[in-house]
Amino acid sequence: MYEGGVGISLILSMLPDEAGARVIAGQLVDERLIACGSVMPGVTSIYRWQGMVEEAGEVMLLMKTRNELVQRVRDRLLELHPYEVPEVIALRANEVAEAYGRWVRNETIEVNG
Repeated sequence: MYEGGVGISLILSMLPDEAGARVIAGQLVDERLIACGSVMPGVTSIYRWQGMVEEAGEVMLLMKTRNELVQRVRDRLLELHPYEVPEVIALRANEVAEAYGRWVRNETIEVNG
């Protein structure tokens, strides 16, 4: 973990298209809730929805933020997301390079209290 004690989380969400993923990533970076959003097109998701097995092309959005911002990112992502049941999964990183942790800290807002 970063020396200064800043834990980093990765948040992933699937979106229907690259344009929408770019808009959401840009919005969250602009609001300083995430340091980076990586848009990964070309994902095929196979899932059960309303009793039927479905297959759809999707885009994965991988977001990097401070642990203490996960709740705020989740809440904002739920406001912006087009799906009826958005996927929002947060994973805490066990190991983070010191320079990267410092960069994430510098690029995101501080949470008071």
